[in-house]
Amino acid sequence: MARSTSEKRNSGAWELARRQHGVVAREQLLALGYTKSAIEHRARVGRLHLVLRGVYAVGRPRLNREGRRMAAVLACGAGAALSHRSAAALWKFGKEHEDYIDVSVRRGSEARIRGIRCHRRPTLPAEAITTRLNIPLTQPVQTFLDLATVTGPRGLERAINEADKWGVIDPDALRKALDDHAGEPGVRPLRLILDKHTFCLSDDELERLFRRIVAAAGLPTPLTKVKLGEFEVDFFWPDLGLVVETDGWRYHRTPATQSRDALRFQVHTADGLTPLRFSHWQVKYEPRHVQNILRRTAAHLRGSLHPH
Repeated sequence: MARSTSEKRNSGAWELARRQHGVVAREQLLALGYTKSAIEHRARVGRLHLVLRGVYAVGRPRLNREGRRMAAVLACGAGAALSHRSAAALWKFGKEHEDYIDVSVRRGSEARIRGIRCHRRPTLPAEAITTRLNIPLTQPVQTFLDLATVTGPRGLERAINEADKWGVIDPDALRKALDDHAGEPGVRPLRLILDKHTFCLSDDELERLFRRIVAAAGLPTPLTKVKLGEFEVDFFWPDLGLVVETDGWRYHRTPATQSRDALRFQVHTADGLTPLRFSHWQVKYEPRHVQNILRRTAAHLRGSLHPH
């Protein structure tokens, strides 16, 4: 037997709510054919539960985290999407603010809704929006640009690591994508962090700068590119048993590379050597730190070799 219009309407509403984590917007119900009085009746008898202005939970009032996020997007109207901290949290590389959900709208909305921070962004391009778990949110690159405007360097660095770990976007791809957003808020702090950890010197410049630091630290000139067992090391002081490796690509290491680095460290330590690692950025821009670590390590090693 054919279903009635009312049954089809109810079925459509439940299916929509299922896809939207248990919530529907008033406008969506009206588009399905519900009248204003029909919506109010279902709210009175407990089939619909108002959770935010113009947004209802279907069947039961309690919502999970995704349901609350979806409700916030629906409450802000057409073209809305999670952004900033909330988008980062859904992408799994950030933490949502405890007091509100971040939502961006691509129009001059005047929405003022408790528990939602509505960012009015008429110039936000449509391609900056995608979906995850059926919830509209900003693309990873746009999310990072937004996140950089509301969090500091440590938070950004942690987010970059997490995004890489979860396979959302790797640091190299993020850095290249910033070229298409020149001049936008968030680009500069992101570049500073990404450049710091992907900065790479040529072998000649690295050796020249490092030798200058070594001299300032009061250490003798090290051997370079020496083979110790199966590993070639960048700098080596045989009398101290000190090994220094330099790294120009901290991010986006493959599991095989990480395993080999760990093995290298383990073998050097087991052989009685003291391994240190510095980034190319540190050698170039933080020479005093490198100098201080070298001097203190050498003093410790000399004390161990020549106890009083």
